[in-house]
Amino acid sequence: MDGEGSTMRRIRFYGPTDLAMPLQRGRAIEIVERFDPEALPTHAADLIELHNVQQFVEAGLFPTEYTDAQRARAKAHASAIRSIVARGFANINNINIRERIAGVDHDYHADLLELLARSGAFERCDSAAMLSALNATGVKLRTMLANKRLVRAYDTQLRDMLVSDVRNAEHLIRKHFHGDYINEIYLPGTLTPADARKLLEGYVDSADANLNYIELIETAPVRSQTGVDAKLKLRAKRRKEQMTEEFFRTNAGINTGCEVRLSDTQDDPVKVEMDGMVATFTYGRNWLDDTLDEPSILNNFQHLFGFADLSVLLIFPAYPADLGVLERVLATAGRRAYRVGVAFHTADMISLLQTRFYHHYLASKGIDLEAVIAWFFQEYLPEEFGALNFSFTPSGGDSSYLQKARHLFAEMESVAMQFSLYAENGELDRDLLAITSDPALYKELPSLLAGKYIYAGEGEEISGILHTIFSDQSGLTYINDVLNAESTAELIIHNEVTYSDFADYQRPVVDHLITLGVLEDTGTRVQFANPEQFLILRSLFKTQACSYYHLSNRGRAEADSMVARGWMTRRSSLLTPAEASYYNYFLNKVDFDNGPELRNKYLHGSQANGEGELAHFRTYIIALRLIVALVIKMNDEFRLADEEGRARD
Repeated sequence: MDGEGSTMRRIRFYGPTDLAMPLQRGRAIEIVERFDPEALPTHAADLIELHNVQQFVEAGLFPTEYTDAQRARAKAHASAIRSIVARGFANINNINIRERIAGVDHDYHADLLELLARSGAFERCDSAAMLSALNATGVKLRTMLANKRLVRAYDTQLRDMLVSDVRNAEHLIRKHFHGDYINEIYLPGTLTPADARKLLEGYVDSADANLNYIELIETAPVRSQTGVDAKLKLRAKRRKEQMTEEFFRTNAGINTGCEVRLSDTQDDPVKVEMDGMVATFTYGRNWLDDTLDEPSILNNFQHLFGFADLSVLLIFPAYPADLGVLERVLATAGRRAYRVGVAFHTADMISLLQTRFYHHYLASKGIDLEAVIAWFFQEYLPEEFGALNFSFTPSGGDSSYLQKARHLFAEMESVAMQFSLYAENGELDRDLLAITSDPALYKELPSLLAGKYIYAGEGEEISGILHTIFSDQSGLTYINDVLNAESTAELIIHNEVTYSDFADYQRPVVDHLITLGVLEDTGTRVQFANPEQFLILRSLFKTQACSYYHLSNRGRAEADSMVARGWMTRRSSLLTPAEASYYNYFLNKVDFDNGPELRNKYLHGSQANGEGELAHFRTYIIALRLIVALVIKMNDEFRLADEEGRARD
């Protein structure tokens, strides 16, 4: 071993799959081979290194050339090492603790606390001696709070350390609100809700507050035990707005956005132009003037504005596939947060502007968009599909936007319940609807179709396929400076990649995909073996679902085969889970704490009035977008069910 002062070169076991393992294995084996069981180290750093070396041996990480005799000898040494480490830490007491742990490097701090706990040192040493020694060695409070036995042994003292500095509120935030913090945090039992409230309040007001953590407090659920109440959430909201304003006062940022224009001369329905990060959508007046009937108006939302893809899966949800690497790694999200990124905000901004533009355009033609929605439920459904008794009541033309928003949220919930009753019973009984008072559960809205959506199964095989083929973190995306792409799919589709182009370490993965029937080697290139299978896989990765009844006959046969292999499952609902989560994000707190909660606030009269009618107008446009999207989904449902019924007949 190296003694004190050389901790940077000490062995650290991070697990058998860690990239540093091959580099450290040789040195770990070297220490095992020259281990002297008669020499008893006393300094904690030496003991901790032996503890890590022992883990290399117990994991069986030997050089390939090691004989059975060498492996047996190393394992015997590992057993002796375990005993020596235990004896070394058992000798630590009040008198020698400071000397024994002095200078232990921060990489060893978690191991230090774990081995102290195992040896009973927290019971032998009083708080003054132990905590003073740990502080002198540089063990941070966050590391101490990760050790349950230490927190239990020195409960009161750690509580005093926590409340002594408002910056320690970050430990509470990580514990209760941070969705991605992987290390467990144990808080002292003597820390009261009043202590937590005072810490969080002080943190919100502090100059050193982290904006991401302030936002976590703002979106945290109100719970007395965590110290969060409505007043603190409002305080955090205002602090976030202040910090954001101060940031952009001194940082210009990047100009992003979108604009919508109307052209009197353009023949194309729409043209899209990009100027840097600003998108301009120009719509032809001739097209819009020629599509003023109700079916065409609703079709324009679906096809012209692109509210749904070709399989009628909504484009709005925050799909994980749309998150960039930095958004996935650096974003700070709460435990019940809806994970949004640039793609989500872009689709949200564009679709709101499109809805506002079209609402204004239709109004200029004397057409009320709400009346078009009423036509869908009250005339189109009974005439086209024989679905009777549906109703939708438009808000009054002279109503304020506050009243319109409230009314539209209520009507949207009503039509969701109407569809649910129709799908469950094959008819809509208005008397049954009248006694149904429960709020609409968007994740439980039923379907008219059996097995409407295909979802990825829970097995490792399908998750590995999706990651390897479509993720930007796949090991097959880069071959050389010429052959590389954002995903394996793009690489293979847009290039003639031969099997020999792949590096030796990549070929086992390619071989596995070929064995599974995902890829094939034609001799001249590696390509996808089955186009229908590829389209299903791509939909599963991009939108977390695939619409079974939008597949061709060959596509359905392939889907059935994938279900039989255990790769996929089929379930029925009006909305996919991702689409339902999108509705819950905007409307309520069923799944998420960071959404605008518009339905709850407007129906309960707790919406903010600070921005006046303009804020209510924006909410009204959001409500219009949500109900139009619901109409698109319901129309697709009725149309597919009708086609399937006629096909069976």
